[in-house]
Amino acid sequence: MGKTVIDRRPGSGAGRGGFRQAQAWLHTWCGLWFSWLLYAVFLTGTLAVFQEAIGHWMTPEHHAEEAAHEAEQAAAEAAGLASSRGQRLAWGAAFMEKHHQGAEMWEIWPTDAKGGGELKVYWFDQQRQYADAELDTRTGEPLDEHHHGAMRATMGGEHFVHFHYELHAGQAGLWVVGVAGMAMLVALISGVVTHKRIFQDFFTFRTRKGQRSWLDAHNAVAVLTLPFQLMIAYTGIAISAMSFMPVGIWSQYGTAPAARQTFAAELGEPGKPPRSGQAMVVPDLEPFAARGQALIGQPVRAVVVDHPGDAAARVGIYGWNSDANADKRLSPNTGMAMFSAASGELLQLRMPGQAEGGGASLAQSVMGGLHMVKFGGWVMKWLYFVCGLAGAAMMATGAILFVVKRRSKHMGEFGSATAAVYRLIEGLNVAVVAGLGVACISYLWANRLLPLELPQRAQWELGVFFGLWLAALLHGLLRAPAKAWLEQMALLAALCLLLPVLNAVTVGDHWPAQLLRGDWESAGVELVAWAFGLAAVWACRVLWRRRALVAGNEASSAANNVQVGA
Repeated sequence: MGKTVIDRRPGSGAGRGGFRQAQAWLHTWCGLWFSWLLYAVFLTGTLAVFQEAIGHWMTPEHHAEEAAHEAEQAAAEAAGLASSRGQRLAWGAAFMEKHHQGAEMWEIWPTDAKGGGELKVYWFDQQRQYADAELDTRTGEPLDEHHHGAMRATMGGEHFVHFHYELHAGQAGLWVVGVAGMAMLVALISGVVTHKRIFQDFFTFRTRKGQRSWLDAHNAVAVLTLPFQLMIAYTGIAISAMSFMPVGIWSQYGTAPAARQTFAAELGEPGKPPRSGQAMVVPDLEPFAARGQALIGQPVRAVVVDHPGDAAARVGIYGWNSDANADKRLSPNTGMAMFSAASGELLQLRMPGQAEGGGASLAQSVMGGLHMVKFGGWVMKWLYFVCGLAGAAMMATGAILFVVKRRSKHMGEFGSATAAVYRLIEGLNVAVVAGLGVACISYLWANRLLPLELPQRAQWELGVFFGLWLAALLHGLLRAPAKAWLEQMALLAALCLLLPVLNAVTVGDHWPAQLLRGDWESAGVELVAWAFGLAAVWACRVLWRRRALVAGNEASSAANNVQVGA
């Protein structure tokens, strides 16, 4: 073997060389130390774009239930027996009056956007936690927890949402992701400064050139989606600004745990009066719903009664974002009309897309809509999905490029521990890039393989996700890098390609049948899994060829050494 070259040239640190060299140092090290976390955040955030579709696939019992419910509702409408919105609101108010008379707030969801669906009521319990109940749409009586039958407990696509922004670690996780977002902004801006020929490099890609190929790939995906990456990083930080910079709230509302909730409530409901102490029966809610719907131009999503049973009660009507212009609004806020329950006077009106609190609140709402793609429909969702994958590829190629560059030129950044650190970095690359993919698809496998009656079933699904990811980390650290890459990619390919088979065996459903019945969400999940599987097969093919080439070169070198020795 050749002697390892150690680069000890001056000017490799942040404080040496010119401005561009300092930015290169920032880009390298901010990018490296946060690349693994950012890759995980980007990949799960990309999957979270289709959280509803993933949740739909992970609850197959809902399909039959929804079909039966639609048939039942159609039969009831044909027979003139379907309950009206007014009847549902009356049932909801009667339930709350009987069971939660002293509640601070009643919230009734009478129908879905199409005028049918479930009848649900919500309130705050004694611990100020959101509580709910579902009522029978034929009688108004409460339904028990098992009325849906044997439904599998699962977080569905919500798992990817929660991991994306707080790593399932609550406030601490939110802060960690926020710091990573700041590091991403630093890496993006310093990367633009560093690359003098950044746009020229975008049109240059050299295959099978080792380090040069990885750099070309990194530059291409970075430049192609640079505006998207900057927008996602900035809006991700901005929408959580109150958590990262809470001093303004503390100065007005104190530092108690409920201070932020009080601030949010007053921002969304300015001028909310206290209870008057004078009793008053809650009026019929349907006239308020009809007036509110006419004012905001949206179907009624929820009817909220503040201070029920008091003369200071207010009735708020909130809409569904199901109108024709919903996809054209950057702000996801629905319309809202607030009335005095006693006089019927209109107290407040918010049209769809508007926000209370002035321009700052509207700007934050727009940023939330931009980050969570609440506009543009399916076309925009797919655009975000593709750009999100490109962002994940940018993180992955940057981390791999770091290792590829140092295979031929030992930089000596960590003194005597440099080789061990390089090995750790390479193991982390395998575990994050390939291992996280294995963990994500294993989460879907767990949804089909775990027993329906398993206690804490949703937590077991999360356990499979994190357990497989930990196993991938140990495998990446203990196995030789070339073998670890190949083996984990092969496992990823098998799990992705066999997912439709698993679904057919366990549930009796398959994507041709899904397409025939118009279930594009379920079919989309399985077809995208196939696409990822085929990409993993291609990666395995490349890794196998490279491994065979390296083995051939080593064999030739060994043979030459023997001849020289002879």
